Order: sequence, then C-alpha cells, then structure tokens
Amino acid sequence: MQTDRRTLFVGTAATGLTALALAGIARAATDAPSAPPVPYRRGFDNQRVSDLGNGSFLNPLISGDRPDPAILQDGEDYYMTFSTFDAYPGLTIWHSRDLVNWRPLNAALTRNIGSVWAPSLHKDNGRYLLYIPVKAQPQNDTFVTWAENIEGPWSDPVPLGLPNHIDPCHAVGEDGSKWLFLSGGDRVRLADDNLSLAGPVEHVYDPWRYPSDWVVEGFAPEGPKIHRVGDWFYMITAVGGTAGPPTGHMVIAARSRSINGPWEHHPNNPLVRTTSSDEAWWSRGHASLVQAPDKSWWSVYHGFENGFWTLGRQCLMDPVTFTDDGWFHMTGGDLSQPIAKPDGGTAQPHGMALSDDFSQPLALGSKWAFFRPGPDENQRIRVADKVLHLAGKGEAPSTGSPLLITAGDTRYTFECDIECAPGGRAGLILFYDDKLYAGLGFDGERFVTHQYGIERGRPANPHGRRMRLRVTNDAHIVTFDTSGDGGKTWTRFDRGMEVSGYHHNVRGGFLMLRPGLYAAGPGEAKFRDFRFTALDA
Repeated sequence: MQTDRRTLFVGTAATGLTALALAGIARAATDAPSAPPVPYRRGFDNQRVSDLGNGSFLNPLISGDRPDPAILQDGEDYYMTFSTFDAYPGLTIWHSRDLVNWRPLNAALTRNIGSVWAPSLHKDNGRYLLYIPVKAQPQNDTFVTWAENIEGPWSDPVPLGLPNHIDPCHAVGEDGSKWLFLSGGDRVRLADDNLSLAGPVEHVYDPWRYPSDWVVEGFAPEGPKIHRVGDWFYMITAVGGTAGPPTGHMVIAARSRSINGPWEHHPNNPLVRTTSSDEAWWSRGHASLVQAPDKSWWSVYHGFENGFWTLGRQCLMDPVTFTDDGWFHMTGGDLSQPIAKPDGGTAQPHGMALSDDFSQPLALGSKWAFFRPGPDENQRIRVADKVLHLAGKGEAPSTGSPLLITAGDTRYTFECDIECAPGGRAGLILFYDDKLYAGLGFDGERFVTHQYGIERGRPANPHGRRMRLRVTNDAHIVTFDTSGDGGKTWTRFDRGMEVSGYHHNVRGGFLMLRPGLYAAGPGEAKFRDFRFTALDA
C-alpha cells in the first residue's frame, strides 16, 4: 500500500457511518501494516503497473474502476471485461497472454442501452458471447450480443426478457444444455444458439449464509460464476453486499456433479473476505476461476483500495489451490504484498497512455468515454490538426455528457490547452456522475467553479477564451492551476477542494471519480495536448 493509514478517513462523515463505527475503523486504521509498502513499477504516463519485473506482481492487476471482472481463456489468449455502467462506448475487451499484463482492445458496446452491470463473457461453438444486464427505462433487462472475432464487430444487443435479475453467467451442462445462472440462486435455460430463452426462470440454489453478527451491507447473493473442472461443477457467488462496510462483500462457493445440482456448500466458506479495515483491499467479491499458461489456478475479483472508494472497485488476482478432496481454496488475506507470477505466456506492455495529443482519431471506448450519451453523441467530436473539437452540450457538466478517462492512481495531475467558443464554456473536471463532480471551467470573462455537483464561484478570468488548465488530485486533495502562456508560468487558483467523499457510499451508483473534460453552451470548444501524469507515492 502507498498511503498512510492514519489519514484515510478524511471526509467519511458524509457516508452516514455512526460515530461508534467511525471510531472502530479509525482505531484499526492506526495499526501499522504487517509489512512495509512495496513500490509499484511505472508504465505509460508513470501509471502504476502490476508486474514488478522480478517474477512477481502486486495488486491491483488492473487499476481503476474495473468491477465485476468477466474473464475468458481462449487457447493461449485471455480476455476480460468489466461493468461499465453509464460510460459509452462500453464493455472494453482487455487482452493478455500471461494473466498479469493486460492491454485494452475495442469496446463491444457502442449503443446506449442503459447502465451496464456485471457482464458475462463466453465462447461457445466458435462464437464469442456477451450477456449484459442493464438498469434502464422503461424496464431493466439482460441483453445478448455476439461476435465471430473478439475485436468485433459485435452484433446489435438483443433483449432477452429478464427484468428481475442481474449478473448472468453462461454455463453448459454435462448433457450439452445451455443456461444462464442469475442473481439470487436462480437460472434460466437458453436456446441451443445461446441467443434466446428456452424456459422459465427457476430457483436452484440457496447460498451459504454468514453468521448473523457479521458487519455486512446485506445478504444480496449475486455474481454467480459456473466453472467445470474435472467431474465437478463449481458455483462461486458473492454475498454480503458490494460496498458499504469494508467487511461486507465476500466470496463463497458450492459444487455439484451435475449442472442440475444438488449444490454442496464449500466447508470453508467464505473463501475470501476482508476481516479488518486495516487490510489493503476492502469489499472483495465477484470472483472467477482461470487457469494460467503454466496450468496453475487463479481467481480474479474486485475490491476497493483502502481509503480510496473514489477509485471504484479495482481488479485483483489471487492464487488458487485445489486439494485432494476436490475443493479449491483462494489465498485471500491482505493482498498488499507481491505474489509470485504464474509461469509461461508472453508479457506485453500493460495498459495504455491516458495522455492524448489528438493526432489520431479519438480512442473512444479504450481510452475516452462519454457519460450517459445520447444516440448522436459521437457527432459532437471532430479531431483535426492535433485539435479535439467538442461541441457544447447543456449548461454545465451535469447536462453535458462529458468525456472521461479511467485513472487508476491515488495521486495524479492532468492538464490541457483549452479554447472555449464565444458564449460557451469549457473546462476540466473530476466527475462521479451528473449529481456529484468537481472542477474548473471558464468562459471569455469569468471562471466557473464546480464543487459538490453544483456551479459556485465566478471570479474574473484574466486569460480570455484560451488558457491551459491543470488539475492535481493528491490523494483526494485537489488544486487547480491556470496559465495564459501555454504552461510556461502557472498561477494557483484560489479554491482547493477535498473529494474523498465523492464515491458510491455517499452517492450510490457504483462508479468512480474520473478525470475528464467538458464543453457547454453554444459552439465548439477546442482542446489541445491533454497530458496525464501519475505521481509517485
């Protein structure tokens, strides 16, 4: 871990925790970690990299908001995607050949069908399949889309008619039957082509229950993952609630000789659970199994970084061992120290640069994403001569579908040369959702300060319609600097902010605080030379 545990709970009163609970967490947070923090390797833009280059890796596997990992092994290749909620293009596919180093490919979902929750990624009969649960109006549903090539094109998503369930997982029975396992211990049969339902929803599994005095968010059985290993079907489920108390979310398992059950609870449930708020990773769950190139077994799941709910749920990897009795065991524990990498496979550069000089078409989906876009959102953007032209929309970030990136470091800066249109406004923001964001914008005469999801102070702008803006997020302490000479000299803006409370346990929505840019009002804003730099801890 890279943070002083004594300073992690600034601003947590807004979460609604009781004074007694806060006192207990604070006491745990003052305890020294079991081992000193290990520095991360650094990659693109100085972003932290899991692979330490010495035969070991350090969680998170993929930093930033990567919740509900859905992983697929396809020969020597591994693919993974995550919940993307209101960010579009969504469901970016990530690729690895060694399970440790990952790079983003293309987004599989380009049409806004609602808020995308835990997806399921599979391959059956040579066809790639994505099952996509969404929260949407007028009705929730689960969609299916398919592709012959993992990089697309993907078919237009088709609703299946499952308004009351989330977290589907595709499974093939011992008799070749096709199923979706669902939240709550339910399942539904699929047609042989996997693209429609072939029966009613049925209840097949009552998950293991934790002791009644454990501190959890709620029972909430969700995220079932079905794996067939040898003669056994294993079902891995998340219970305890996804966020809330750090000790709530957990991984449980059951097994059966048949896809039809009966399901036998793992004798050592829960397999993974945060037991102390002093641990490096909180609220861990939504686990899957995967076999590495060296045939060793691993689990990927998500968790919150200690004190950094603002980064969302990040992707973690944990060693798994199978025992002679046919059960498997996850290592769990604190996960703050390096873990020996699996052998084999081929490493590739991890991640991608978040900086953008706009010399190429905008990398929508892999790098940039709109928040809750309309059907014609892509028409707002044009890239030419190293300039991003972004048409204004709405009157503020709350109504303007800003362009955002996913940053996975606890300390960073980002800056950009911005030219607003006559009568328009533009700026840089840290954006959770349309009700909670912070940032600084301007028009030709005045700045506009964004804080708590509202527009506040309007001091005079000495730079006119073009300036360079810089935002620094130093472990939740945010400062702004402006420059009228292209970044040669900087002036500190006189309003700083503290944003540790800009997260799910305050606002809901399961999102993260993302850096980005916005344009509002008439005309096109022009953005040049966007630079992101992670800061060493």
